[in-house]
Amino acid sequence: MKRKVIIMGAAGRDFHNFNVFFRDNDMYEVVAFTATQIPGIDDKKYPAELAGSLYPNGIEIHPESEIVNLIKNNNVDLVVFAYSDQPHEAVMNKGAIVNAAGADYMMMGANTMVKTSKPLVTICAARTGCGKSQTTRAVVKALKAKGLKVVSIRHPMPYGDLVAQKVQRFAELADLEKHKCTIEEMEEYEPHIRMGSVIYAGVDYEAIVREAEKEADVIIWDGGNNDIPFYTSDKKLNIVVVDPHRAGDEISYYPGETNLYLADVVVINKIDSADLEDIQEVRENVRSRNPKVTIIEAASPLFVDDPELIMNKRVLVVEDGPTLTHGEMAYGAGVIAAEKYGCAEMVDPRPWAVGEIAETFEKYPEIGVLLPAMGYSDQQIKDLETTINNTDCDSVVIATPIDLRRLVKINKPACQVNYELQEIGLPTVADVLKDF
Repeated sequence: MKRKVIIMGAAGRDFHNFNVFFRDNDMYEVVAFTATQIPGIDDKKYPAELAGSLYPNGIEIHPESEIVNLIKNNNVDLVVFAYSDQPHEAVMNKGAIVNAAGADYMMMGANTMVKTSKPLVTICAARTGCGKSQTTRAVVKALKAKGLKVVSIRHPMPYGDLVAQKVQRFAELADLEKHKCTIEEMEEYEPHIRMGSVIYAGVDYEAIVREAEKEADVIIWDGGNNDIPFYTSDKKLNIVVVDPHRAGDEISYYPGETNLYLADVVVINKIDSADLEDIQEVRENVRSRNPKVTIIEAASPLFVDDPELIMNKRVLVVEDGPTLTHGEMAYGAGVIAAEKYGCAEMVDPRPWAVGEIAETFEKYPEIGVLLPAMGYSDQQIKDLETTINNTDCDSVVIATPIDLRRLVKINKPACQVNYELQEIGLPTVADVLKDF
């Protein structure tokens, strides 16, 4: 008898778990996905073209708030938790709800990893916003310096036409428009393109890696949130980034703690701006989970293209969206830059927020006086532009990985904050990659 299944997700790990474990498995029937975190994803279908022959009508995606009724109305006996960057307590609170509704509760692990024939370097993290992307760039540069052909694969962010997004390849800026990327996607793909590197993403990650293998000496897994890798290999190196600005989170969030156990190398990032006692707490927590791991200590130095637009000015700080929302950071590189260069005031954008940006502040009230660069749809990007232009400030500090001025028209002076990984002492990223 088939087990009826619901997969709880956020348009990424949930689809991957389905593709590699449930899609062709006639012992299970996936009756629904539930979705959270991503605006607009919870009224769609996982399309028949991707769902396979067992699901000729596709699979409906519902809001996670409907989980109890979905379990009872469909006689579901297994719910799979399949998204990331959640406090341990929240994961088990959801498990309690599922169990009380009559279903078993499961978190999937290594059996969801697709094997690649190529050497593999994975970059994961303890939380969203630790500095994975800059670490990934450092890894790519170090391997390319050895003359290797490096191809990266990014954790999924498929929020549009899922069939069209099955396999995506980004090698030039025109590919961003071709694939109708959101701001979040551009933030991850554009830096690779600008350094002459290829990056893949999409929905079907076995199909993606098979394409990437055709042009790669080494595959890079560029993880999202704090998820575990989608891939494994006979020759692999697992790098995990942790953040002393959120000391303790590395052992209290799922599946970030799993990443610590899997790590060959841990990068303790941002030590230039974190408190010494928090850095030490993170070191001790890492060693308690993984005593033999290699530790790299690193800084994230800031570069501002026009610091005079900050000094003694009333500034609006625009930060990376996911870091502020489900990443729960109260500040980012923009705030650090504003304080470093002596702003007169950081202006609260909430009185001027409109549309979906106002809704974001309602959903995440802890964001405070920062503006998250949300852009999952054309309307949300328009609302972001209107909010920036409405805000009464002297200038705008843009601390997103891409320059927003390319996407939105800002009616006041703006400067861009950039940051890169800078190893402190030894070993360096190049040192731990020497065998590759």
